[in-house]
Amino acid sequence: MRIALYQPDIAGNVGTILRLAACLGVGVDLIEPMGFAWSDRALARAGMDYVDAVDVVRHVDWAAFEAQVPGRIVLLTTRGGARIDEAAFLADDVLLLGSESAGVPADVHARADLAVRIPLVSGRRSLNVAVAAGIALGEALRQTGSWPA
Repeated sequence: MRIALYQPDIAGNVGTILRLAACLGVGVDLIEPMGFAWSDRALARAGMDYVDAVDVVRHVDWAAFEAQVPGRIVLLTTRGGARIDEAAFLADDVLLLGSESAGVPADVHARADLAVRIPLVSGRRSLNVAVAAGIALGEALRQTGSWPA
């Protein structure tokens, strides 16, 4: 299982997701362009001290990512889709989250093998992307029996 971030805007969110991935033993795909520079200084500033403990793959664009994706693309989206508690996850799924400012474009949304939403209280817009990643990864690991030993 992997987490993929589509053109992330906020370094701090990426840092939180890298820490999540390091602690739970999953890889992370970063689909560029990103809204911040990927440098040692930027990584340190964003608290990405777990970056060396994660299998991070950077992709120059969506096409490069799509060409190598190993399993299903499961898009976390506020736009419809199956409720997360009703979705069935597979061990080789890639959990895709959109950028904080724009989500994903229509063609990426259409490419997803499964679109999943986390139900929210009426009138609430969305969760922080790192929080959503944690909720989705936890449910996917639970369903597939893939929590670390």
